[in-house]
Amino acid sequence: MLTTDYVPGTPNWLDLGAPDIDAAVTFYSAVFGWTFLSAGPEAGGYGFFQLDGKTVGAVGPLTEDGATSAWTAYFHTGDADATHKAVEQAGGSVRVPPSDVFTAGRMAAFTDPQGADFGVWQPGDVQGLEKLMDANALCWTELFTTDTAGAKSFYTSVFSWTYQDMPMGEDMVYTLVSAPGGGKGDDTSQGGVMQLPQENLDAGTTPEWHPYFGVTDCDTTFATATARGATVLMPPSDAPGVGRLAMLKDPAGAPFAMIKGDPTTS
Repeated sequence: MLTTDYVPGTPNWLDLGAPDIDAAVTFYSAVFGWTFLSAGPEAGGYGFFQLDGKTVGAVGPLTEDGATSAWTAYFHTGDADATHKAVEQAGGSVRVPPSDVFTAGRMAAFTDPQGADFGVWQPGDVQGLEKLMDANALCWTELFTTDTAGAKSFYTSVFSWTYQDMPMGEDMVYTLVSAPGGGKGDDTSQGGVMQLPQENLDAGTTPEWHPYFGVTDCDTTFATATARGATVLMPPSDAPGVGRLAMLKDPAGAPFAMIKGDPTTS
């Protein structure tokens, strides 16, 4: 379970790279009820998605050559420079080297050996997201990969993650991710890893991290998103013991998912 009691290796920030910030704000405000708070003129258009006055994510312009719209998950680190070295030693690549974001903290962005982008956030004045595990807030992070074993080895080297494999049907396994000291009570899982099936690869899916946002009604929120221009990747579906979930791409092409938890598991 995600928590704002951040420890190394747990998700502590989330932002969207968007080709049109105003359009992104309009879409996510309609779908999740978020408001937008600019980080100021010196931030180059970057700003915060908020819910009930608390930050649930952020959005900024695309800054890398050839970049496409996507959500980036950031994981807590106590030392971004040391994580930078760990990423390189484990076979990852550096997209943005560690740098200070005013006094808010220190960030870096990387790509894992299979091609999925992610970042790290070393807190300064800003510890991380202020609301998690609520309706219309981040509740899960998920990695699609072409090599589950390789991804697990990489992230263990970088973040000391541990894993629990959960069979899904006859020929699929879903891997739960935990960071040492993370979670609440007995529930330490914070995300999942899933091997991309061949049909997804044939359809053009590539390795990537994407967020899940909690919702009170998956079907209603899904309908709002599609009416506002989202593309369907997976329509609302029941996952026994998990909940009802759906996956989409926003109008600019950034993948995200939504989930209404199964009340029998709470």
